[in-house]
Amino acid sequence: MTGNVNNPILAQTRRGDLIENHYRGAYVVVDTDGDVLAAAGNFQSIIYARSSLKPINVLAMITSGAADALSVTDQEITLACASHSGEDIHVNLVREWLGRLGLSYHDLECGIHAPMGKSANKALRAAGQNPTTFHNACSGKHAGFMTLAKYMGYPIKGYSQMGSTTQDHVMSVAAEILGIDKDTAPRGVDGCCIPMMGMTMLALAKGMARLASPVGLSDNLRLACERVTRSVQTYPELIAGSGRFCTDVISLTGGEVLVKMGADGVFVGWIPSKKWGIGLKIDDGNLKAAEVAMAALLKQLKLISNPELLDHWINQPIHTWTRDIVGQFESGV
Repeated sequence: MTGNVNNPILAQTRRGDLIENHYRGAYVVVDTDGDVLAAAGNFQSIIYARSSLKPINVLAMITSGAADALSVTDQEITLACASHSGEDIHVNLVREWLGRLGLSYHDLECGIHAPMGKSANKALRAAGQNPTTFHNACSGKHAGFMTLAKYMGYPIKGYSQMGSTTQDHVMSVAAEILGIDKDTAPRGVDGCCIPMMGMTMLALAKGMARLASPVGLSDNLRLACERVTRSVQTYPELIAGSGRFCTDVISLTGGEVLVKMGADGVFVGWIPSKKWGIGLKIDDGNLKAAEVAMAALLKQLKLISNPELLDHWINQPIHTWTRDIVGQFESGV
């Protein structure tokens, strides 16, 4: 998806007397029948879901039997869905998970970056330590892939590669719930080295609606969807981290509203009580603008009993380097 001048402005920044930036994008809300309940912009455009697809990618580990056979906990399932902050709780859980499999950080193929969480990054630097693959925001997802590979007898080395048996298995299960053809879908590679399928925003939202209400799916897939939802509802601190949008929204709604970000301005949501799925993307990939738009959309849909609790996500301040507030993000939704 590239910038579309016909897409509406979903967020903007105001600095002093001027609107400084506009952020165009699209969103769509659907039910399990695929009926569009709310939408703006070109939601038929083909996008990469990026990390927002993790709650669907983890389904292969569960439906294969790997999760039960290798004693994967609900905490670990949530980590497989996460773009975590690299806090101690995240790093230690991934380390313990891989240790139980006889694997280590050397086996992770996600690469290394500084912890996504500002406090976690600051603490690591203060301790004079360098980040490892455990600190990568996607290390939980990769641990899930290796769990699948170990159980199925697929090669561990190269599990992340395009065309590997592990990724083919993951894509097959994902394509089923998304209702897309994995063999003809556009392909790309995510920042953590995992191959991706392109899909319409509508297909993504429909997939999330099926995750929210997996009625009509096979018993195996239905139970897997229910376990993913239950896990994320129970452990919102693991889906992102302290002070992060996804953790905050899931926590303040008591798990009634589940959201997941993806790189380059993507968000999904799944609402079990409503049986709804949501897909959203900001054209230029600005993550803060995506948070603003997603928060405003949740508020507009009346999905939160105390909607004012979202206001600090909608009106995010813009600071100078001396921490003076000189502007703010605003919603266009």
